[in-house]
Amino acid sequence: MDSLLFLCARRVVAQRPLPALPADLYHVLFQAAFLDGRPLVLRDLVATWPFPVLNLQRLVGHRELLRDHPSQDCVEAVIQAVVEQLRRELEEPGDSLNSVNYSHFSSLRVLDMTGLSDSVAGRTTTGLSVWCSTKALAKACVEASKHQREFQRRRSKRHKGPSKAAVATAAPQSSGVDVHAHLFVDRRSYRILRDALQTGAASSLHLKCREFKAVDISASEIVTLLESLDPSCLRRVELCFNNLGLTGLSVILPHLSRFPELRSLKVRYSNVDVRHLMPKSAMKIRCVARQLGMLPSLRELNLGSSQLSGNLRQILCELQAPLESLELAFCSLVPADLTFLSQSFHAPALKKLDLSGHDFSQGLLEPLRLLLEETSSSLLHLDLMECYMADSHLEVLLPTLLRCSRLRFLGLYGNSLSTASIKDLLQKTLELPDLHLVVYPVPEDCYKPDQQESGWDFVVDKELLAATTAEISQILENSGRTDIVWTYNPCVHGVLDYFSL
Repeated sequence: MDSLLFLCARRVVAQRPLPALPADLYHVLFQAAFLDGRPLVLRDLVATWPFPVLNLQRLVGHRELLRDHPSQDCVEAVIQAVVEQLRRELEEPGDSLNSVNYSHFSSLRVLDMTGLSDSVAGRTTTGLSVWCSTKALAKACVEASKHQREFQRRRSKRHKGPSKAAVATAAPQSSGVDVHAHLFVDRRSYRILRDALQTGAASSLHLKCREFKAVDISASEIVTLLESLDPSCLRRVELCFNNLGLTGLSVILPHLSRFPELRSLKVRYSNVDVRHLMPKSAMKIRCVARQLGMLPSLRELNLGSSQLSGNLRQILCELQAPLESLELAFCSLVPADLTFLSQSFHAPALKKLDLSGHDFSQGLLEPLRLLLEETSSSLLHLDLMECYMADSHLEVLLPTLLRCSRLRFLGLYGNSLSTASIKDLLQKTLELPDLHLVVYPVPEDCYKPDQQESGWDFVVDKELLAATTAEISQILENSGRTDIVWTYNPCVHGVLDYFSL
């Protein structure tokens, strides 16, 4: 239920122009204007923002407003208001050099747009939000740069007599606004983002990229963008569906070394295949390993859908510090890869481990158990989805799983487990105090028998599944562990962030 203050704020933002406002009301008025989709009111608030920082995530993120389409207009209104403010700061009233009225200027110097969405996939509503924000920011940078050039041209015409130093002293100086953002780029937005970053040096709108994601563009295009990013800000890079191969990856990695704070690198669905090494490709993999070793702050690595069979050691051997997150889903790993990992200095430090898509019904089960033994004191998140696991395999792993005392998330979706095995897992993992989310498979005995035999279009018996779900909920309630979410929906763990590192 909304507070009385928030209800009053909604009444205030329903009219325009706004009355004179005390500074301590700006935050709640901003929330109300954003919630009600009032972009013009947001522009007015930003134009007179009395604080140096405006953090969108803190103001509106908890309401998940960015999932709604109207919020795009609101985000763009905020960005445009910042550009307009910077333009006003460059204006000269009349012909006087020193008569600029600074009283109407906003105090805003940092616009933080990070955290608007945990996913920048570009295929969901929230991903569309990030793409639209990136496009709006790019246009704003270009516009701000044009204002700056126009101002300098006017000043040059008006002050041909004085020296350049005198003109610079007389000109009103704008310290500019830093915009912290997550940037998403694909073929639709590449050119405008490239132009924005390359002209940004001459603009008073300073784009600071915290997280960068590139989809379906070439290695050279990725390098062009990376070279234009502020090296002090970047924390995460994600590259997917770019068809880089080992060669493209080796082209990009040297350019990542200029980002000293880079913590996370994800290279997914990029056609990195090192299964059959020839002398030339063996040299490239050694080169990639050395380049990864030049990223001193790297703690999270995702090589999802790369083909690494037997070469995980060669990829990770040059890293300077242990990884805290390692995602190797569908990477065609062999027992030697897991053995290396369990004996490496990464194992005791791992908080997140994703080994989805590997066949643990064969020779990988024992290496996995040994690896989990080594990670048990640190592991928070374990993903073993679609791993061909049956009841007997889970029974072997369960004692080791129970030693993972800090585990928060367990993903088992897509495995062939029975209702009895899932209930046994539930009863025994109740002792894990931090466990908050388990994604289990639809039990194999909840499929209609005639469809199971066909081995193709499995049809769920909704009544049996509903009964199983109700029984799981009852067990959780009877045990006093209603804080744990047990679900067969594989999409939930992408929304609920129980495994923040």
